[in-house]
Amino acid sequence: MDRAQTRRNHLRQYLPAVTALQLTGVTWRREGLEILRGVDLTVQRGEHWALLGRNGCGKTSLLALAGAREHPTTGTVDVLGQRLGRVDVFRELWPRIGAVTGRHRPSGRLTAGQVVLTGLSGTNGLPLRWSPSADDHAAVARSLADVGISSLAYRPWDVLSNGEQRRTLLARALVRAPELLLLDEPAAGLDLPAREHLLASLDGLSVTSVLVTHHVEEIPRTTTHAALMSEGRLLAQGRACEVLTSERMSECFGMSLVVEERDGRFSARTRGGGRPPASS
Repeated sequence: MDRAQTRRNHLRQYLPAVTALQLTGVTWRREGLEILRGVDLTVQRGEHWALLGRNGCGKTSLLALAGAREHPTTGTVDVLGQRLGRVDVFRELWPRIGAVTGRHRPSGRLTAGQVVLTGLSGTNGLPLRWSPSADDHAAVARSLADVGISSLAYRPWDVLSNGEQRRTLLARALVRAPELLLLDEPAAGLDLPAREHLLASLDGLSVTSVLVTHHVEEIPRTTTHAALMSEGRLLAQGRACEVLTSERMSECFGMSLVVEERDGRFSARTRGGGRPPASS
C-alpha cells in the first residue's frame, strides 16, 4: 500500500459519514440504446441491497455506474461522497470498492491465496509489479478467514470447485477492506451446498453492499433493502420485506408469483404450480 493510500485511509477516519451511493435522474446510453432511464437510488452506509429483475433490464449497467466503471449519460452518480466526472476514479474510488463478478478469470497458475493477493493491486495475475509486505500477507490471511476458506490458501485455483472459486473471489474483493461491495450474480450456477456456503459468508459481512441477482433464493439473510428493475427503470425500492412481495415481484417478472419469507430468507414460485397454459 502506497503512502498516498495510507494517508487517505487515515483521513477517512475523521470524515463524517456520507451516503455510500446516490444516483439522481440517471440515464445511460450505449451505442444509441437507452439502457437506464431516470434512475433514482440512494444507498446509505451499512445497508445491504439486493437488485432484482429480468435479463437485460439494466441491473449490471447500474452496477457498473455504482462501481465507477461507467459514467452516466445524464444525471449524477455520487459514490462514497465523490461525484463521477469530478474525481480520479482510479486513485480515489476504485481502491475503496470491492467487486465480485462471475466473469473474473485469474491468469497464470495461481493459488487461492495468490488470487486474493492480486486484489491488493487490482491486477489479474502474476508476476506482481510490487513486493507484498508482511501486512499484505496478513490482510490476505484475514480475508480468507472472513469467508471461511483459510484451508484453501495454497490450493491451486484450477482445482477449486465453482463454489470455492466464488468464495475466493469474494475474499479478493474484501482484501482491501472496501467501503462498498458490489456483487453481480455471485451465486449463479452454484449447486445448493455451494450457494449456501457463499450466502453464509455474505451474511457475516458488515460492509455496505449491493447484490444483483435473478432469484430471491440467492439473497442473504442480512439483506436490508431491495429494488426491482424492469426495462431500465426501478419499479420499486425500499425495505426488502416491503419490496419483495408477491404483487411487486409478479409485476417485475411478468408472471403470477407467490413470494414467501421465512427466517430471513425468501423464496418464489409460480402461482398454480407453474403449469403452462393449455395450447389452443
